[in-house]
Amino acid sequence: MGRVLAIAIWIITLGSVWMFVSKRWWFPEAISEHGPRVDSQFMITIIVVGVAFAAAQIGLGWVVWKFRDTASTARATYSHGNNRLEVVWTVVTAVIFISLAIMGQKVWASLHLHAAPPGSYTIEVVAQQFSWNFHYSGKDTVFGRTDPKLIDDSALNYVGLDDTDPNAKDDSVVSTLVVPVNRPVELILKSKDVTHSFFVPQLRFKQDLVPGMAIPVHFTVTKTGKYEIACAELCGMNHYKMKSYMLVLPENEFSELIALPQDKFQARKDELLNKYQLPQY
Repeated sequence: MGRVLAIAIWIITLGSVWMFVSKRWWFPEAISEHGPRVDSQFMITIIVVGVAFAAAQIGLGWVVWKFRDTASTARATYSHGNNRLEVVWTVVTAVIFISLAIMGQKVWASLHLHAAPPGSYTIEVVAQQFSWNFHYSGKDTVFGRTDPKLIDDSALNYVGLDDTDPNAKDDSVVSTLVVPVNRPVELILKSKDVTHSFFVPQLRFKQDLVPGMAIPVHFTVTKTGKYEIACAELCGMNHYKMKSYMLVLPENEFSELIALPQDKFQARKDELLNKYQLPQY
């Protein structure tokens, strides 16, 4: 049984390593400016952790194999261990993982702790159970006033837009996120009810939307197309239905679209959604 167990450990270890090395189940293509840096950091981390995992499991299998005949008959003895070795491997482990954490924080901080670059296009994102609302400022690039007291889903006023505000006349609120390619985009993330999470795998980007907070984030998309938006935070019974799409357009098509009034914006957006296909994994 000792030999069988050791061989099983080695086979499972080999299979686990192969799953990552072969990349048969891997990330979808990165479509954001920061995506390659995220992937590079992930690869560094998975290599370091993978080497440690493989070494530990190979060692475990070797111990099981070597002591297979004495494990059930030998008398147990107490060993205090080696303090020097314990200090060494603790310090080495701490240095490796703290270094990985610091390296990973650079990309995260660039997206969350710094203001959006000049020329960014700003969109307000308002999540609710169980849908997404994307608020565009229109041709004047100034958001109309919103008030939670004005929110009325039955009247399709999902974000509480004040129609009496002149700046709100050209605003549009749609259920699809439309962004320009190769231009920084700033999202102001809000939630009407519970915590939601904005997640587009191809963006390599995920961020919670917390009630009572307006969370600014930014990124730059580098490829046109249609991509699925998921809520990555369990937000209620119909959480699985809370999805939408991110439509990435060339700058000229994007500029034409956001200049349209609400009804024409919605119709043209639907046409463009049908034009693009979701990527195949």
